[in-house]
Amino acid sequence: MDTDTTKSGRKAQIDALLLKLPGASARKINGLDAYFVSDKMFACISGDGVGLRLPAAKATELHFSRDNIVPFQPGGTTSTREWIQIDRADAADYEKDLELFRDSIEFVKGGRGR
Repeated sequence: MDTDTTKSGRKAQIDALLLKLPGASARKINGLDAYFVSDKMFACISGDGVGLRLPAAKATELHFSRDNIVPFQPGGTTSTREWIQIDRADAADYEKDLELFRDSIEFVKGGRGR
């Protein structure tokens, strides 16, 4: 399987998971496949992972407590402390992070942070 086909299949799996969440929509922004709720980005695909916006304290806790979470750096650019990246080899495994995606949506919808 070539890289484009692999990326396409991976995106389709992530779409299937995130777009079933209430109010979630998808579009491209700055070359990234991004996911929005209330017109605010809560997640996006970057490299081999999914970036996710959470309260800074929660993001920091996850970064230090899970080995598959790294700082979110789309295109090599450091992001804010509210963004983490979850790396999973198999996109189907993002189902295990569904509660974090829901938490992200609630955080973004509430407008807290920034």
